[in-house]
Amino acid sequence: MDAVVSELEGILLKDRDPFSYFMLVAFEASGLLRFALLLIFWPVIWLLEMLGMEEYGLKLVVFVATAGVSESEIESVARAVLPKFYMEDIDMEAWKVFSSYDRRVVVTKMPRIMVERFVKEHLGADEVIGSELVISRFGFATGFVKGNNIDSYISSRVAKLFIDEKPGFGLGTITSSFLSQCKEQTHPPFMANQNHYDHPLVRPLPVIFHDGRLVKRPTPSTALLIILWMPLGIILATIRILVGVMLPMWAKPYSSRVLGGKVIVKGKPPPPASGGNSGVLFVCTHRTLMDPVVLSTVLRRKIPAVTYSLSRLSEILSPIPTVRLTRIRNVDAKKIKTELAKGDLVVCPEGTTCREPFLLRFSALFAELTDQIVPVAMNYRVGFFHATTARGCKALDPVFFFMNPRPVYEVTFLNQLPVEAICSSGKSPHDVANYVQRILAATLGFECTNFTRKDKYRVLAGNDGTVSYTSFVDQIKKVVSTFKPFFH
Repeated sequence: MDAVVSELEGILLKDRDPFSYFMLVAFEASGLLRFALLLIFWPVIWLLEMLGMEEYGLKLVVFVATAGVSESEIESVARAVLPKFYMEDIDMEAWKVFSSYDRRVVVTKMPRIMVERFVKEHLGADEVIGSELVISRFGFATGFVKGNNIDSYISSRVAKLFIDEKPGFGLGTITSSFLSQCKEQTHPPFMANQNHYDHPLVRPLPVIFHDGRLVKRPTPSTALLIILWMPLGIILATIRILVGVMLPMWAKPYSSRVLGGKVIVKGKPPPPASGGNSGVLFVCTHRTLMDPVVLSTVLRRKIPAVTYSLSRLSEILSPIPTVRLTRIRNVDAKKIKTELAKGDLVVCPEGTTCREPFLLRFSALFAELTDQIVPVAMNYRVGFFHATTARGCKALDPVFFFMNPRPVYEVTFLNQLPVEAICSSGKSPHDVANYVQRILAATLGFECTNFTRKDKYRVLAGNDGTVSYTSFVDQIKKVVSTFKPFFH
């Protein structure tokens, strides 16, 4: 069996400097203070590397980023946050070489816990050899790694793994010590015409679910920009939220532009329901909790929104009425019918948000309850912070959305479903739901999936997405603790 051993940093990943990934661990596992502290140490780490003491710099990064953090929290960040950033940095030429072998081993100087899930699930690696964090008996990282010398430790692990026969091929840099144990070796750039891997490119398994607040990988310059923006962002978010709550709906589009937001509208929305007719059901893709609010802003009238797991704080701050569903089918059907009898209604049948260019499976319940269905394709762009979370405090979702310097929303109204596409013409609810999912995906250039809310939460949070609602006071405490460093 042909085997390949490849280095991760600088080979499978274009960037050989892992500093930004430790910054992600610091931010997502500990918060702003550790994030800022690690950035402060960056000049020292850079100087150690320039002096040829790269290993000491790496050990310093590991210590500052992980000391005192629970092993489970580091695993959670590695599962939910890091894969998306790794995937964005994949070198496809190196991947083509790596994927052409039967047995694949990845070598990394980063702690194995940070990369193992990604390289096994998305890159198809069989084994991962990296530095090993020392974990205390209480389950917290000490900040130290096993072995006095990381290179020697990794080389010895490679030798033990291939004790019977040397690996056939090695991918690494000139300084990669493990390459001496490979029969053949190569360095970047990789030539795509070598015979062994001259085959059609199979792309790595895509990242569909992703968590974490940061939009961009926090390189030192990006991290500094984020920290400098934070105080201004908090002030701007406060102003935007207060203005949004106090102003009437017709005035919100004007205030949004004044405060740096932008809404792009395509298509023609239907007129409001009148004359005792039942309302229109707007079926939207679900990108953030702001979807129904933006829709109401565009239509310049308050349209109630169906919600599943909206935090109590978000409900209180919401400028539009919300209808909380129970996930009990007959109870929820009755609630939706009651609201439609009063007027228009917004529903997001995915049941949860998805950041990547995929649509989750649509619940078919909406198709059973009305024939007046208007699909609406919602999408958004932000610069610094994501406005959704599966692991964190949902009460902060609107705050993080409005902290972005220039959030942009795109709202595309599709035509109301024709008679032949609805249940009254004999279509099943599932057929209608799947049809709506397909036309919305085509409009946005997304892909349809059969994944559900439970799939998302199992991947990102290790649970089924059932929300245990905390009190308003608890939510406020979480908000204050998150931003506390900026109020001193």
